[in-house]
Amino acid sequence: MLHAADRDPDGGLSAGPDAARARAVVPLTELAHGQHGLIHHVQAVGEHVDAATVQRLGELGFLPGEPVQLMQRGPGGREPIAVQVGDTLFALRWVEARCVGVQIEVGRV
Repeated sequence: MLHAADRDPDGGLSAGPDAARARAVVPLTELAHGQHGLIHHVQAVGEHVDAATVQRLGELGFLPGEPVQLMQRGPGGREPIAVQVGDTLFALRWVEARCVGVQIEVGRV
């Protein structure tokens, strides 16, 4: 039997009552080098991003539930940001990467 504690805050199933607390959603730009996560959402963030950018990211495969890994950062640790989604490697600008919310396990790098 499922209980309310077995659901994460978005209504999905979790591994148990503590699983929802063991996860955090952060912008893709906050992942550490090599860190893995699952795409949680893609939404416009900031004044330099419009609906077309969000749509383009979705068309490229940045979709909720897809695995993502931060592979490399550009000079100075900023941009471009190389990320792998599934089997495909992408280079994103900082403003694009900030639009991607990633669910990570707290304490896991």
